[in-house]
Amino acid sequence: QVQLVESGGASVHPGGSLRLSCLASGSNAFRLYDMGWYREREPVAVIGSSGSTDYANSAVKGRFTIARENAKNTVFLQMNDLRVEDTGVYYCNMISVVPGGYHPLKDWGKGTAVTVVA
Repeated sequence: QVQLVESGGASVHPGGSLRLSCLASGSNAFRLYDMGWYREREPVAVIGSSGSTDYANSAVKGRFTIARENAKNTVFLQMNDLRVEDTGVYYCNMISVVPGGYHPLKDWGKGTAVTVVA
C-alpha cells in the first residue's frame, strides 16, 4: 500500500553535506506515524509524530538533523560534515517503538546511496 521512495544520495568528499528525502507515497495518515532513517537497516535517526527526535549515537548527533513535512508526506535527513564512515545505503520507514528498538512497519524502499570518499 505505502511505497517509500528515498532520494538525495550522492558521492561527496569528507566534510560535505547532503539532504536526503523520503516520500511515503500512498499514506493517508503519515502525520500519525513515527519515522526513521536507517543506514544498512540500522536506525540512524528517528522523529516522532509529535516532532520529537532521537539519534543513534553521538557521532551522528550534532551533524545530522531529521525533520518532517507532514503536508508532503516527507521526512528529511540533513547530513552535514560527512565522514567516510557515514557511507552506506540509507532507507526510511514508518516505525513503531518496541522493546529493544524500532520495528519497521512497511516494505523497504530501494534506499539512496551515500558515498563519502576523499
